[in-house]
Amino acid sequence: MQIKYDKFKSRLLKQREELEALVPTGAEAAQPVELDQSRVGRLSRMDAMQAQAMSMETGRRRDIQLSRIESALRRIDDDGFGDCVTCGEPIEIKRLEFDAAVLQCVDCANIGPEV
Repeated sequence: MQIKYDKFKSRLLKQREELEALVPTGAEAAQPVELDQSRVGRLSRMDAMQAQAMSMETGRRRDIQLSRIESALRRIDDDGFGDCVTCGEPIEIKRLEFDAAVLQCVDCANIGPEV
């Protein structure tokens, strides 16, 4: 089955490379906003603060996705890739093709938190 997982590994490596290339851009946009009212108007500051918040959230989501990709790459190397981390059953290939970093089968992903 390793041949089948090679395509997933190359796709994951490409995704990781693309996400890591975005890190410097996101870091620049997340810089603190200057609050000097004599140099920047109130609406411009509000726009800058909103852009900063959006950049920070984008960075957070990028970090989560990078973590998911790293986890999937480790599972490929450890022969655990393609198995649901909750129930241990195989994850359908179509689900992996959609998102190779997915952790759970459809059944386990649809189970909500216990109440």
